Amino acid sequence: MTDTTNDLVLDRMMEAPRAALWRCWTEPKLLEEWFCPKPWYITDPVLDLRPGGEFSCVMNGPEGEKFPNLGVFLEIVDRRKLVTTDAFAPGWRPQGRPFMASEVTLEDAGEGRTHYVARAMHWSEEARKEHEQMGFHEGWGKAADQLEALAKTL
Repeated sequence: MTDTTNDLVLDRMMEAPRAALWRCWTEPKLLEEWFCPKPWYITDPVLDLRPGGEFSCVMNGPEGEKFPNLGVFLEIVDRRKLVTTDAFAPGWRPQGRPFMASEVTLEDAGEGRTHYVARAMHWSEEARKEHEQMGFHEGWGKAADQLEALAKTL
């Protein structure tokens, strides 16, 4: 049995088709429009959609804060699933203290809707609690709202 003790999960029904949500996750220009809860935003997204391929961006805050995020894709199932981690840099190079792996799944729910699950999987209880205190539920929830709104326009 899988231990999900250190997971944080956003699970919701999106009023947008799976193909549009997939595009928002896999096209850099679309990712820039929704990936951080506003007024935060990302720049310089790199999406090399293959296991070991780079997944990176710079998160930018309203007061000039900059947080580079570098990781890799672990698994890609076309239009259904993306798994990433910050434990590795491209070329499978270990990097720093790993914070999490993330998994996004998209499942058709009929009538143009999609069952959307975003899971942040942490190595430790400490990392999970840190992510919760950083505002996981509010931040990932707002980003999901932005994702849904953008996907509806595609």
